[in-house]
Amino acid sequence: MTINCNGKLMDFEVPKVMGILNCTPNSFYDGGKYKTETDFLKQTEKMLIDGASIIDLGAYSTQPNADFVTEEEELNRILPIASSIIKHFPEVILSIDSFRSEVAKQCIENGATIINDVSAGFLDEKMFEVVGKYKVPYIMMHMKGTPQNMQKFTDYDDVMKDMMFYFSERIATAKSFGIVDIILDPGFGFSKTLNQNYEVLNKLELLNEFNLPVLSALSRKSMIYKFLNTEPTEVLNGTTVLHTISLMKGAKLLRAHDVKEAVECVKLTQKIYENN
Repeated sequence: MTINCNGKLMDFEVPKVMGILNCTPNSFYDGGKYKTETDFLKQTEKMLIDGASIIDLGAYSTQPNADFVTEEEELNRILPIASSIIKHFPEVILSIDSFRSEVAKQCIENGATIINDVSAGFLDEKMFEVVGKYKVPYIMMHMKGTPQNMQKFTDYDDVMKDMMFYFSERIATAKSFGIVDIILDPGFGFSKTLNQNYEVLNKLELLNEFNLPVLSALSRKSMIYKFLNTEPTEVLNGTTVLHTISLMKGAKLLRAHDVKEAVECVKLTQKIYENN
């Protein structure tokens, strides 16, 4: 499995790690942690040194009941940081975490490489058009509703069957717009109850039927800290456990706050299979 990133192929034979970088004041774990351009550059450098293959930059928190952010505010937050990262790290593979086509467009024109859309095109009808035009890889996630109301949409007869139908339709539509490089994100924590999240993880290998890279975004999420009755700051160990399970079920990309530990998960899991 490969994706084309600015003319360079990224091969997922060995899974990769995507480092999370939020320029939001209210993200559930690191909101407001980085305040200056220097802060963002230092964290980017740290994640790259620790082994991140992709940096995922977001400016709109999509946690449940997140505050609405205008498009203008999202652009004001993300563009200066994206431009600075690309200037200082010209070889970086920068992913933009946004469901807005204009944000995607402007970031791509400033050097971003990948679009990470939590809505799989449902919240902006022009998203597929933009991604298809610029021929960048596209991460599509399973979610129903919006970040503000998604937890009202957790009624499934079979959550995995719903997800398989969802991705079948979204993939076909994306391809009709000329989108070639697609990554699937099952959307842990989005439009799912705690038990449904664990059901999805238990059956994650079903998504391998699409023969596309699967992203696992579990880092410090509520499905871990609420189940363990603790806080996001205390669940690095729980995150590592679920990352390992994801890899053993076929995930090819881990989206993580703690890059070093996620890279170690990949290395150790690969060691198990190296002689097979």
